[in-house]
Amino acid sequence: MAVAKKAPKLNMDYYGTGRRKTAVAKVWMAPGKGRVFVNDVEAGEFFGRRVLEVLVRQPLEKTGTGDKYDVYAQVMGGGLSGQAGAVRHGIARALLQVDPEFRPVLKQAGFLTRDPRVKERRKYGLKKARKAPQFSKR
Repeated sequence: MAVAKKAPKLNMDYYGTGRRKTAVAKVWMAPGKGRVFVNDVEAGEFFGRRVLEVLVRQPLEKTGTGDKYDVYAQVMGGGLSGQAGAVRHGIARALLQVDPEFRPVLKQAGFLTRDPRVKERRKYGLKKARKAPQFSKR
């Protein structure tokens, strides 16, 4: 197994907080080569799936800043998919600090909207949130 590259600690210029489901991501950006680190590990290695890595990079690609900034994210809570969505949301918010003129592009793509969908709580008398036990007449 390959050893993961550790994220260098640099002076972070831009910050954004991202949230999705129960995941929260603190995202810092600094001028760099376009590398993305999540919890001190490269994004590709942290998420393990190419789809999630592409999801995280979407705001950078949409604004044309994919190779201009390094991204450092600390993420906690939720699962991998929720964490990837939270990092994407945080990157989009940090990009607004870089240049407020990115707002229409990011807003139109839906990157600034927090995805509010969370798992519904289980109610008593039910097996799951809405699944009821099978009805028996006799």
